[in-house]
Amino acid sequence: MKRWLAALLAMVLPAGCSADVVTAQTTLDGQPPIVIAHRGASGERPEHTLASYTLAIELGADYIEPDLVLTKDGVLVARHENEISETTDVADHSEFAARKATKTIDGKAVTGWFTEDFTLAEIKTLRARERLPKLRGTDYDGQFEIPTFAEILDLLVTANKGRKVPIGVYPETKHPGYFVSIGLPHEAPLLAMLEKYGYRGRTAPVFIQSFEVSNLKALRTKSDLPLIQLMDGEGGPADDPKLTYVVMASPAGLKAVASYADGLGPNKDLVIPRGALGTLGDPTSLVRDAHAAGLKVHPWTFRRENYFLPLGDKGGINPAGHGDLAAEIRAYLATGIDGLFSDNPREAVAAVKKGIAR
Repeated sequence: MKRWLAALLAMVLPAGCSADVVTAQTTLDGQPPIVIAHRGASGERPEHTLASYTLAIELGADYIEPDLVLTKDGVLVARHENEISETTDVADHSEFAARKATKTIDGKAVTGWFTEDFTLAEIKTLRARERLPKLRGTDYDGQFEIPTFAEILDLLVTANKGRKVPIGVYPETKHPGYFVSIGLPHEAPLLAMLEKYGYRGRTAPVFIQSFEVSNLKALRTKSDLPLIQLMDGEGGPADDPKLTYVVMASPAGLKAVASYADGLGPNKDLVIPRGALGTLGDPTSLVRDAHAAGLKVHPWTFRRENYFLPLGDKGGINPAGHGDLAAEIRAYLATGIDGLFSDNPREAVAAVKKGIAR
């Protein structure tokens, strides 16, 4: 009944029913908000592929975001998870059938195929698949390899030739504590690769992000590159079961985050929560509190499908249909966010530019 009522209201309510913010706030440094292409232009191409990153660059994203995991031979590759059956055709490869396993990742049992059980040469025999086929189709399945971090940085080198303002890279270390436990830590290969490609100092066009804390603190002792503490709406860092993201998002918690990080990447519901029917509520004080602590705020994830949009911005009852993503983004821009993650840089870039012009 709740789902039926929400769908009915989506049809009858006007598209402009997002939360209105009376006074628009500014970003921490007064610069325009950045658009981070979440896993590339993942709303239009399979995520974490060179095709997805290339399209994101063409569409005007300020940063591209690769999630990084490691292979058996210690190479950083771009996948959302180290378990890869959801985003590759690994299950179709009979030669790898025996490698299906169940492992405990961040305290949860996960069954599938894991990057750390494959060499890079073996990973390169796989092809990417769409993670959300019911919403985005499968037209591009089987066409693209799984890229290494080096290949992504090579892509940026080419894309940035002749640009006054370079397109940046925004890597996330996925399950860093787990990878440390199996002898494949992220820090050394990540920093070595960034150093090789000239990413040095606090003004480099890079942000390194993690949901864990120890990983970021370790990186801070080895580098002054900008760091981002990710926060979900529930739970807490896998490496500190006593700590919750809600506590971290408090003024005292943000002060602690500021001791090792330069910003936070919160679940967007921590910035503007949704009501019982999926409508946008009133903004919280998170952006204001983070700015007071000297932290930038880059919420995630903005997507154009009705399935993900607030009630007032849906374009109908078809979950795969497209609604008014720009309207949702405008509500968040008014809170003073410093950037945002989006699967759809085409719409996000246009929405940010229009918001700046107002």
